[in-house]
Amino acid sequence: MKSALNGKTIAGLSIMGFFVLIAIIGSWIAPYDPSAMSSDIMTPPSGAHWFGTTQTGQDIFSQVLVGARGVLVVGLVAGAIATVLSVLIGVTAGFLGGVADEFLSALSNIFLVVPALPLIIIVTSFLPDAGDFLIAFVISATGWAWGARILRAQTLSLRQRDYVEAARATGERTWRLIVFEVLPNLTAIIASSFVGTVIFAVLSVITLSFIGVASVSNWNWGTILFWAQNAQALAQGAWWWFIPAGLCIALLGTALALINFGIDEYVNPRLRTSAGGSKVKMRVGFTPVLRQEGGRS
Repeated sequence: MKSALNGKTIAGLSIMGFFVLIAIIGSWIAPYDPSAMSSDIMTPPSGAHWFGTTQTGQDIFSQVLVGARGVLVVGLVAGAIATVLSVLIGVTAGFLGGVADEFLSALSNIFLVVPALPLIIIVTSFLPDAGDFLIAFVISATGWAWGARILRAQTLSLRQRDYVEAARATGERTWRLIVFEVLPNLTAIIASSFVGTVIFAVLSVITLSFIGVASVSNWNWGTILFWAQNAQALAQGAWWWFIPAGLCIALLGTALALINFGIDEYVNPRLRTSAGGSKVKMRVGFTPVLRQEGGRS
């Protein structure tokens, strides 16, 4: 596990932890009501308003703090639901095979070709008051298929391994074979799938808010950009209206990408180095071996 906790992973987890903390306490520490209007109209950043104000006098710093919760809730909930679905369907299909594999694979293929964002736009258009959890559910319902396909392919490779056959020969039940023999070897792939789905969910909810499809009365970073675009903040030179939210989106995306890179290095031993600095070679499968002098491993 040491090789997975490199500088990139630590940096990604630190930034992600900061945003999770802001999502939890943001509404408590916000200096103003994000929807409250005031006489301070279109003022640049100052001691009273750290990120400036909007054309109606709303405090942008408070909007950024409160808006973090909506983005993180949708991203993490959608990632969790989609990951559970992909594990249940992908691992079950790969391990059981036969008719179950054909049916579940066909189901995955159907959802794989469904255009996710247009479907989300249609659903949220019919439900203009949809909350964060409903949006997260719709995103997860369209984002699990690719993870299921990857897990199915890896499970097909694992189910014939010697240790699985040995456990099966001792009379272990199917669910115990899956839970205790197969899933531990899929942990890193499942984690990578979760991070990828969170990235997709975060970008989706921000896009929905930015184009005005989702409810613009619920504050998140996409909502801030929506109102900034409508008020032509860029044309008016009000850079403070859109840059803070844009930087938060970029930093969150960077954090998730760094975490994903760290997981990828843990999954793929070719990207890692041993303690002595030599590259780790790999046979077919998960077990890494070091190449020693003389051609013996």
